[in-house]
Amino acid sequence: MGPSERPWGMIRRRFLCPFAASVVAWAAVGMDLGSARAATAVGKESLTAGAPVARVGVRANVVVIPIHGEIGQPTLYLLRRGLKAAISDHADAVVLDIDTPGGALDATLTMLEALGRFPGRTIAYVDSEAMSAGAFVSAGCGEIWFAPGAVIGAAAPVLESGQDVDSTMKQKLTSYLKARMRALSEDKPRRGEVIAAMIDADSELTVDGKVIKPKGQLLSLTASEAMHAYGTPPQPLLGAGEAPSLDLLLDRCFGEGNHSLVRVEPTWSERLAAGINGAAPLLMGLGLLALFVGFKSPGLGALIPVGVGMLTIVFFGGQSAGLSGHEPILIFGFGVVLLLLEIVFFHSAGFLGIAGFLMMLASLIWSMADLWPNEPLSAAWNGNAFVDPFLRLSMALVGSAVAFALLLRFLPSGWIWNRLAVRSTVGGTSQPPPAAASAVVGKAATALTTLAPSGYVLVEGLRYEAFCESGMAERGAALRVVGVDNFRIIVTNN
Repeated sequence: MGPSERPWGMIRRRFLCPFAASVVAWAAVGMDLGSARAATAVGKESLTAGAPVARVGVRANVVVIPIHGEIGQPTLYLLRRGLKAAISDHADAVVLDIDTPGGALDATLTMLEALGRFPGRTIAYVDSEAMSAGAFVSAGCGEIWFAPGAVIGAAAPVLESGQDVDSTMKQKLTSYLKARMRALSEDKPRRGEVIAAMIDADSELTVDGKVIKPKGQLLSLTASEAMHAYGTPPQPLLGAGEAPSLDLLLDRCFGEGNHSLVRVEPTWSERLAAGINGAAPLLMGLGLLALFVGFKSPGLGALIPVGVGMLTIVFFGGQSAGLSGHEPILIFGFGVVLLLLEIVFFHSAGFLGIAGFLMMLASLIWSMADLWPNEPLSAAWNGNAFVDPFLRLSMALVGSAVAFALLLRFLPSGWIWNRLAVRSTVGGTSQPPPAAASAVVGKAATALTTLAPSGYVLVEGLRYEAFCESGMAERGAALRVVGVDNFRIIVTNN
């Protein structure tokens, strides 16, 4: 670029190929075709009490998913992965092994939605405690079983710091949560009333004329209290049964030796995915910016692996949580082919590169969408499964565009811009491209600057602006002219 060329002109002329190259670099990280599966079998104890309620002679396929510790994004990913595996494997039942003091409300509500997608039997086993959000998750299951001494309840919404929510907001949240619990318990009206008493201190719970919980306090129940029978005929207040251990629970529900068990265990990648999920827009934006700057400047080429690394983290972070299927891979690959055809063979076609780039963006959105086994794409579209991925990718693109604009606005006179662009002539004044391509095509050229992929070359003593078709050439490299466009000549390595 000569001294008089403006920064915006340089970007207009040189942006497409470096940016396209950055996207192709993203493709190089690949897409993981596999999805995590649970596979830990456990032993059985002898049946000591209770009668089986499963189909006699039919071995039930049961998946156990632990809900331990504070509920958050890692818990959500674990539950979702286990439910998807259960659906794919045609499991008869899912058992949630619950021991939690509560946790994030947003993750809990998403977990309830996920539970509603499983078509089989759902059982909550409160192993020790199911407080706050744990009570919601338990209520989202068809049956609630208790270990002796377990407790459940106290589900009023509070801030993450443990402080009370503002009174107006608390009223709104309480009303919403009670409605959600009633909707989940339409076929079990007493359960809806019990959970409402756990949410709202102003709700009074009265059964058969007996006040179980007066106004002014939140309801919490022990296992024996939850199993206490009321009414005619007598029915337990909340629980479906008690079992000293998970194995005995399965024996009582399905029959001794009449079930196969798969236990889902959390992985480190699911915990990692939780952090990546929140930082995905920032990582994608910084990754795209690093690739752009790295491809534009030979002096800052170290940013290329940095950008690829950031995009790799984002992409494999989503894959580790099992959020993508195989279809996006085909679309992404086809988009790469179209983009390469545009760069290598059809320099002026334009539409191939645009179509390929849009297909690659669409495949990235698809890969981040939460799609479920056997669910038609139309259902996922109607359920807004693509909205959050679209917003994340949009935030990344907008962030990159803002960063590009700031570079152009504030850096042209600084030392960083001097590293990004050639600010002075090399060996004389540049020649415009010859009118007849035959005047230079096939002739030898020498790189006056590093071509990454644009720069300047010397052809028969004349200096031309050039584009390196093979991607990059070091200063002093021997090149060959293979074409001419409206602005520059096109060269390749010998």
